[in-house]
Amino acid sequence: MNASHLLSTQQALAADASSLNRLKYQAGQATPEAIKETAKQFEALFMRELLKSMREATMKSGLFESPGENLGTDLLDQQFAVQMAGQPGGLAETIARQLMQQMGLKDGGRTAQPQTDKTSATPVVPVSDAARRFVQQHAATAQDIERSSGLPASYLLGQAGHESGWGRREILMKDGSPSHNLFGIKATADWKGKVAEVTTTEYVDGVAQKTVGRFRAYDSYAESYRDFARLVGNSPRYAQAREQAGTVQGWARGLQDGGYATDPDYAAKLSRAINTTLQLQRAADAGKLS
Repeated sequence: MNASHLLSTQQALAADASSLNRLKYQAGQATPEAIKETAKQFEALFMRELLKSMREATMKSGLFESPGENLGTDLLDQQFAVQMAGQPGGLAETIARQLMQQMGLKDGGRTAQPQTDKTSATPVVPVSDAARRFVQQHAATAQDIERSSGLPASYLLGQAGHESGWGRREILMKDGSPSHNLFGIKATADWKGKVAEVTTTEYVDGVAQKTVGRFRAYDSYAESYRDFARLVGNSPRYAQAREQAGTVQGWARGLQDGGYATDPDYAAKLSRAINTTLQLQRAADAGKLS
C-alpha cells in the first residue's frame, strides 16, 4: 500500500490540519451536511492524535528506527483514523447532534420547531429565529456605531445579543419598562444616570452565585450602543481586546481577560454569538435574510 493511496482526497482532508479553515467555512453554512462532515473530520483528527499518543506511550525508540518507518507508521495511523471516524454512535455523531441543536437545525435542513416550556404555555423560540429578528432590529444602529467608533457592527450585535439573550432577557426597570441596556454594563459609583436593579448571576472562583446587581439604564437602544463603544474604546482595561480585534476569538478573549464578565466561559460564548451574527450578515448580503 503506497502513500498516494493512503492520502486520498478525503483522507488528506481528515489528516491535514491546514484543512480546518475550510471545515470552519463549511460549518458556517449551517447545513446538516456541512455540520456532519465537519464533525467527522474533527473526529478523525482527534483519533489520529490519540493513536499517535498511544504508540508513543507503548513503543520505545530503537536502534533500527528510520524516518521512512516513522512515516509509514504515521500514514497507517491516518488510515485507521479515517476508517474509525463517522461510525454510528461515535464522537462525530454526538458533535453533529449538539451543533445542530444549538443552531436550531434538524436532519434534512429543517429548522427545529418551537418547544413548549414545561412551566408555561409560551413557545420557546429557536435561538436562530430570535437572533435573526434581533439582528434585523438593531443592524442599522450597530452600523452607525461602527462608522463613529470603528468597532465592527458584527461584534456589537453579537455582544448585545449574547448579553440580552437576543432581546429575550433584557434588563427591566422596577415598573417593567425596558432599561435599554443590551450590554449588561454595571452602574458603578461614577454613573450619574438611571439605574436598574435586577437579580443576576456572578461567578466567584468559578462558582455561579445569584446576586442583586445595579445596571445602567438608558433612554434608547442607540444610547446603549454608544455607551458600550465608549467603554471598550477608551478604557485601558480593554486595550488587549482592541489590539486583538482582528479576530473574533481575540476580541472575545481580550474582553474576558479585561474583566468584562465573571463567567469563565464568557469568551467562548461570546465568540459563538458573534459568529452567529456574521452568518446572518452573510445571508443578508446574499439577499437571503427575510
